Amino acid sequence: MKPPKVVFVCQECGAQAPKWAGRCNECGAWNSMVEERVSQEPTAAAAAGNRYSQFGAAGSAKLYADVETTNATRLSSGINEFDRVLGGGIVPGSLVLLGGEPGIGKSTLLLQAAAHFANSVGPVLYASGEESEHQIKSRGDRLGVGAAPLYLLSETCIERILEEIARLKPALVIIDSVQTVFSIKFQSAPGSIGQVREAATQFLFAAKGQNIPTVLVGHVTKDGNLAGPKALEHVVDTVLYFEGERHHSHRVVRAIKNRFGAVSELGVFEMTGSGLRPVANPSRLFLSERASGTPGSAVLCCVEGSRPILVEVQALVSTSTYGNARRMAIGIDQNRLSLLLAVLEKRAGLSLAGDDVYVNIAGGMSIEEPAADLSVVAAVASSVRNRGLSPSTAVFGEVGLSGEIRGIPQAPLRIREAVQMGFTRVVLPAANLDPSESKDCELVGVRTVGEALDQLIA
Repeated sequence: MKPPKVVFVCQECGAQAPKWAGRCNECGAWNSMVEERVSQEPTAAAAAGNRYSQFGAAGSAKLYADVETTNATRLSSGINEFDRVLGGGIVPGSLVLLGGEPGIGKSTLLLQAAAHFANSVGPVLYASGEESEHQIKSRGDRLGVGAAPLYLLSETCIERILEEIARLKPALVIIDSVQTVFSIKFQSAPGSIGQVREAATQFLFAAKGQNIPTVLVGHVTKDGNLAGPKALEHVVDTVLYFEGERHHSHRVVRAIKNRFGAVSELGVFEMTGSGLRPVANPSRLFLSERASGTPGSAVLCCVEGSRPILVEVQALVSTSTYGNARRMAIGIDQNRLSLLLAVLEKRAGLSLAGDDVYVNIAGGMSIEEPAADLSVVAAVASSVRNRGLSPSTAVFGEVGLSGEIRGIPQAPLRIREAVQMGFTRVVLPAANLDPSESKDCELVGVRTVGEALDQLIA
């Protein structure tokens, strides 16, 4: 029998090298090469691939017109916000990856979803490599799981988990987490590149071959990205991120990749003593503590996926004490803030070079779309002039480098959400001005930053 082959694998990108090096030649990461031993026997992935082809997934090529499509019924998880992010429910045979920081609530959300799914659809297998059955049961008692057909398995060996899946034939499988499981075919430690790739491949074949939806829980790095090789995100069908601040009660589940639905979809939850509670109206949650008429506050109509949400943009401008002005942004890109401040100085005549500028999206939300530009500009200008915006005014629009206000998509959806929340005036790009939408509120179209500030700050 040949001895195991030794390779050095980069833990950042998955590149392999025959000998150790201090720096990866592919991604440039330092001290990321780890020794792994690969058996010369057929790998588990190859064996699984042979088994995978037996289920009819592989075969001769078919003409596109001859392929029959069937609309598979989506299975509800029992949590509306979670179903929304998944695109309407769980697709049979799909592989979902849920990532998030430790303690954010991933296990709590999946245990609640598993209980609802078990009661409405069928038995669920919850395999945990981080907690014992007693620990999961104690959390389930707090969440009110009850007598659901929910099977708990405290196991880290992939082969034993697959045996239980074949024995129980559950309607849903949850693996918590993919970084803790290992295959006996590999000698590397759990969480290494080879083990994570093997685990994802094994569970992919099990999900597709037996038509069992599977959810994998993934750890994140200190940068907030999913740990493990980037290939892990390519293997799965759906990638979800669980976000939220520890000091805020709400949590956000965001879809980054979804083969069965829209990406960038958003689900909002509130953390309570009895678990995560779906929030049907996020706008009301984020605006519940807004101080009306305060200088430096503007209401933004943003869109996450297909959902319009109103959030408060706060800005504080104060004289710099040390002569070196600071720029700090929470919830928006700091480089974008610097760009908007430069536009305000050059196109609107506001002197901000010697002032500290702090911008925050209240409630812990993160906004990435350009439609937030005009609300940031309005909040900063309001703080500089110490004049509050009208409490009944909402703002959205993209700001260009020449000071123009550019049109943005889904303007009617934003306007309708503002009207439902009681706003009677909306300042928006002139390109998005539609007279048919002005029945319930006053629409003010603006073309430049100066014109927008004249309309917002009297």
